[in-house]
Amino acid sequence: MARLTRVQQQARTRAAVLVAAAQEFAERGYAEAKVDRIADRAELTRGAVYSNFPGKRSLYLAVLLEALQDRPAAVSVQPPADVAEAAEAFARVWLERLPLAGDTAAGAQLRAHSVTGVFDDEPGRAAMAALTQMESLLLALRLETSRPRETRRVRLAELLLTLLHGADHLAQAAPGFGDPFDVTRACRYLAAMEAPDVWDPPHLPYIGPAQRCADRWEPPAEVIDALTDGPVSCGADSVVVVLGSRRLGMAEEAVRAARTTDLVTIAAVTSDPAEIGALVRLRINALATTLRRVFGPSGSRVRVVFDFDGSLAAAAGTETADDAEAAVLIRAGQIVARATGRGAGHAAAIAEGER
Repeated sequence: MARLTRVQQQARTRAAVLVAAAQEFAERGYAEAKVDRIADRAELTRGAVYSNFPGKRSLYLAVLLEALQDRPAAVSVQPPADVAEAAEAFARVWLERLPLAGDTAAGAQLRAHSVTGVFDDEPGRAAMAALTQMESLLLALRLETSRPRETRRVRLAELLLTLLHGADHLAQAAPGFGDPFDVTRACRYLAAMEAPDVWDPPHLPYIGPAQRCADRWEPPAEVIDALTDGPVSCGADSVVVVLGSRRLGMAEEAVRAARTTDLVTIAAVTSDPAEIGALVRLRINALATTLRRVFGPSGSRVRVVFDFDGSLAAAAGTETADDAEAAVLIRAGQIVARATGRGAGHAAAIAEGER
């Protein structure tokens, strides 16, 4: 009973800190917010704040994640008819987070879920670059299901995200500038733009083969897929790719190489769950929520798992570093091939075709 009481007390303390932090960030913005003032607002000691959050950055991300859970989660009942309609619908939902004209600068930053100026160090910038690559892939995979069907729509997804992130930044820096309705129409026009989009990375022919094996596959009984926000099993025939925060952009190599009947599970890992892990969770969850609202429940064979406790990586026999890149091929509950290093997802996915 004493342990339960401590757990309950810790939960109450954490909740009080989050409420106080949301008020502080909304009034002063990330840069000017102070942990001491947050502690005073919560009527707690500075040590009590740090016992729950390692620093101001992790606290800010926790506030954004809490706010994200309050966003509308309804899914589309009528998926877009074609890719142009899909691009416009995605933009419309995305732009709901734009700051309002009367928002303060601090309030605008929170409303937009902005991390501008929050990750200005090299690890954070590297994670942001890889994350944006992965976001482009996840959006593209849904666009590729829209008519007319094409092999790849990653370039279109990159252009859409470039325009929408730009609208985000302008709405914060120059409130009142631009018309969101014009932005959504521009996204529709982008879908009609002819731009070469082929999948032919020059390094793929030089990737070494995966190691054939017959190892036991003992994954966690159940993990949560961030794209559906529901539990999934990792025991079926699949390619499981473990990618550190710096390597998330490599997910497409496994997706394009895997058999159409294979599930592809991307296990995101990091050595810094409190900050880099929270950033990954924030960005992917925000994107996934938007995708579900536009396209409906995910029917994709790709799943994304936040493996910040390393349980899925351990089952695959690999590490959880931010530059980790490893993959295993699963058949009938057994690891039949494994690969590490650059191109691991591609190598594992095509292992059965090599002799």
